[in-house]
Amino acid sequence: MPDTVTQQEPDVRLAARAVDLVKVYGAGDTEVRALDGVTVDFPAGQFTAVMGPSGSGKSTLLHCMAGLDGVDSGTVMVGDTDITGLKDADLTRLRRDRVGFVFQAFNLLPMLTAAENIELPLRLAGRTPDRGWVDTVIDAVGLRSRLGHRPAELSGGQQQRVAGARALAGRPEVVFADEPTGNLDSHSSGELLGFLRRSVTEFGQTVVMVTHDPTAAAYADRVLFLADGRIVDEMAGPTSERVLDRLKELGG
Repeated sequence: MPDTVTQQEPDVRLAARAVDLVKVYGAGDTEVRALDGVTVDFPAGQFTAVMGPSGSGKSTLLHCMAGLDGVDSGTVMVGDTDITGLKDADLTRLRRDRVGFVFQAFNLLPMLTAAENIELPLRLAGRTPDRGWVDTVIDAVGLRSRLGHRPAELSGGQQQRVAGARALAGRPEVVFADEPTGNLDSHSSGELLGFLRRSVTEFGQTVVMVTHDPTAAAYADRVLFLADGRIVDEMAGPTSERVLDRLKELGG
């Protein structure tokens, strides 16, 4: 099975790319190769879901792609920037200015309102929010009436949609989402996934999402399947049924 997938033609713009990524935890008898030579392209304007059994390396891949974790060898590109060679300050600046994040834990600041949480990364970067764009994102998540509320006054689904809006507010080159529906009920999950889908279809955003949920994966344009630190399959136009069948074959 391939561990190198979707190598794009030269005229296809890439939001991110991994080349021969290796990530090892432990040593000797306890060594675990979380990523074992992974090469993959993430085209701009596409929604990719990453799936696999527990311990397959899917979250490790996302964290390395997002610059949240280092690699032992290989290259990670965000746009035309090799992030594996960046100094800490430059990497922090890149994550702040060019990458969006949505995680299972909402990571909202409890003392700030929804509106303030959405704009926080821009304020920290000293950037003036693009009012028209931010308003478009706020309307897309359907929370305009809740902007003055603090996280404790919002449901879990509303908090996660605030986190989604925060990720897009700065027009990042790519949004990385790690199990973003893991703490949500089915209705709230559908709302967040619908927003991520719209961000790709209507706004041209690039989304890379790790998920264990075949229903969530069905919102994506394609699904990458990992096992034992390698990409073993790719599925275009996924449905929840096809994804579930493939996961069963992989032992997920």
